[in-house]
Amino acid sequence: MKAKSKNIIRRIIDAVLTVILLCLMAFQVTGEMAHEWLGIGMTVLVILHQILNIKWYGALFKGKYRAYRIIQTAVNILLLLSFAATALSGMAMSGYAVPFLYGMAKVSLARRVHLSLSHWTFVLMAVHLGLHIPAMTAKMNLSDNKRRIVSAVFSIFAGAGLFFFLKNGIYNYLFFSVPFAFLDYGKSALLVFSENILMLIFWAFIGTQCAVICKAGNNKKLNKKNILFPILMMLISILVGSLAFAAAGI
Repeated sequence: MKAKSKNIIRRIIDAVLTVILLCLMAFQVTGEMAHEWLGIGMTVLVILHQILNIKWYGALFKGKYRAYRIIQTAVNILLLLSFAATALSGMAMSGYAVPFLYGMAKVSLARRVHLSLSHWTFVLMAVHLGLHIPAMTAKMNLSDNKRRIVSAVFSIFAGAGLFFFLKNGIYNYLFFSVPFAFLDYGKSALLVFSENILMLIFWAFIGTQCAVICKAGNNKKLNKKNILFPILMMLISILVGSLAFAAAGI
C-alpha cells in the first residue's frame, strides 16, 4: 500500500475514531447496548490503526528525540495503554457485545478502572489529535497573522471546554475520586455532544499549542514571539475556563 493511500486511510480512521469517542462519552444519550457496540467498533479501528502505524513502532529506538518527538511518543504510548485498559475493563462488564467475557475481572474493580481510564483516553486522544493539527493544516498556507487570529478564536472555545471539564467534575474521574459517573439524563443530546466537543477542543488546543512551541523551538530562524504567543493562548484558554467556573460558583 502506498504511503499516500495509508495517510488517507489514517486520516479517515482518525476522524471516525473521534466521532465514536464523542458518542462513547455520551453514555446517557446512546444507552448501554450502543455504548458497548461502539466500544467494540472503536477497538477494531484502533487495532487497524496500529497495524497501519507499524513502521512508527519500528523507528522508536532510532534517530534523535527532540521535544516534539518526546511528547508525541509519550502521548501515543500512554494513549494506547489507556485505551487497552479501558477496552478490557469494559469487556469485563459487558452484557451485550461480549457477554462471555463478563466477570473476567472483578466487576467493581473493572467499573472503577473503566470510569477513570475512559476519561484519560478522551484527554490523551484529544491531545494526540492536537499534536497533529499543525502538520495537517500546513498546506493551507495561512499567514502568521491569520494563524494567530484562528488561535485566538479557538482559545475562547477551549476556555469554554475547560469550564465544562471542571463543571462536570471530569477531574474526579481521572484520579479515581468517585466510584460512579454522575450523568444528567435530563440533558438534551445536543447539549451533551456540544459540551463533549468543547472539552475535546480544549485538550486538542493544548496539544496544538505544544506542537507549535516545539516547532518554534527547533527553528533558529523563528523569534521569541513564535514561542510566547502559543503560551499566551494556552494561558488565556485556562484563564477563561477557570474564571467562568469560579463565577458560576459550582
